[in-house]
Amino acid sequence: MVAGGEHNLGLADVTRYAAAMHDTASSALSAFDLAALLVVAAALLGWFNHHVVKLPHVIGLTVMGALTAIGLMIANAFIPAITVDDWVAETLQRLNFTETLLQGMLSFLLFAGALHVDLDRLKSAWLPVLLLSTLGVIVSTVLVGLAMWGVGMVLGLPVAPIWYFVFGALIAPTDPVSVLGVLKEEKVPHSLQSAVAGESLFNDGVGIVVFTILLGAALTGGDFSLAEGARLFAVEAGGGVLVGLVFGWIGYHALASMDEYTLEVLITLAIVMGGYALCSSLHISGPLAMAVAGLLIGNQGVTYAMSDVTRDYVIKFWELVDELLNSVLFLLIGLEMIALAAGADDLLFGLAAIPLTLVARAIAVTLSTKAIPAARLSDKGAGRVLWWGGLRGGISIALALSLPPGETRELILAATFATVLFSVLVQRATLGRLIEKLKDDHAPAVEDAPSTAVH
Repeated sequence: MVAGGEHNLGLADVTRYAAAMHDTASSALSAFDLAALLVVAAALLGWFNHHVVKLPHVIGLTVMGALTAIGLMIANAFIPAITVDDWVAETLQRLNFTETLLQGMLSFLLFAGALHVDLDRLKSAWLPVLLLSTLGVIVSTVLVGLAMWGVGMVLGLPVAPIWYFVFGALIAPTDPVSVLGVLKEEKVPHSLQSAVAGESLFNDGVGIVVFTILLGAALTGGDFSLAEGARLFAVEAGGGVLVGLVFGWIGYHALASMDEYTLEVLITLAIVMGGYALCSSLHISGPLAMAVAGLLIGNQGVTYAMSDVTRDYVIKFWELVDELLNSVLFLLIGLEMIALAAGADDLLFGLAAIPLTLVARAIAVTLSTKAIPAARLSDKGAGRVLWWGGLRGGISIALALSLPPGETRELILAATFATVLFSVLVQRATLGRLIEKLKDDHAPAVEDAPSTAVH
């Protein structure tokens, strides 16, 4: 942040700032209309993908959303009278992807994901998870920032150096939605599953905190103070963990005091919505709070505070929420391509970001899992799975869309979209093949034992 701590920005400030950048004119479409459009579009395109395209669900929705956006832009370029792309862009702008994801969907997605992670197995991998979600994020932020700064100098871009590190922060964390989705489909050993799932749950919260600190310095034009940044990081991250523990503890005792599944489902909803809203008002990390609360309810709560009937209803309810929001999220990722107005420099900058973020991820994984002997993952092939499975997704796009308008924002958007689309369409699509190849090579990291770390 800035020296003296005079311009502290929290996640809620960033999303409100992003909302202020959008047109506030009244619209005939209500919030319900927007939600209805998205759900109907996700259902129709999901049906079409299932019966015709036959891509994995979220990949298919992302591809069709992106193709729709690109098709509308091309049609408008050749036939100016066609203004559907303008209507779609205006609708998405009014929806405000950043606000929708970071202050709405993310709380439900993180809680639903954490609900299925085995806490005992996560404890056994606590050190690599801690290092991957903290040291790994910081190392990746610095390396990507330095590398993209070099690319900017080669291209002669008039961008202040701090903005390259802002991009490094928003692209550093892996996306828990994508990662946990893959873990449900692929069989990897318990220790590696714990490391991958734990990192994905916690490093997005860490990444958002680092992003808000660097963005505050970039927006105010002040000098970055490492000491002030560390203080804010400790307050936001520590406060998020504390709120998660408190709400998880309260929720556990409330669930244990009754056997009424409808009310107990409502209690889990209250934990998510109330806890995240409190974190936003206190300017502390809501994502970390939801990860901690989800772990407590999904382990202690499910095991000791619920009857079999309640357990079945709670788990199925949150699986349904997870699938619905996943479908809408990945459709939005594709459609948001329409917000990209990329020039030649933007495209070159974006293409350069793909290999550089992969290299930075490889170095961050290596340092986090091998620098300290106790943090080493003994499973053969673990490093490759962690590297190639470091998927980026909606969180990175939401943070990029929260940036103020201008040439710098267009550059960062281009790099973010390029990296995320490569991650979703290439890395996610081929991660299963990598795991299968490691199985063929008899790597113990991908043994065929049944998976229980994410249940």
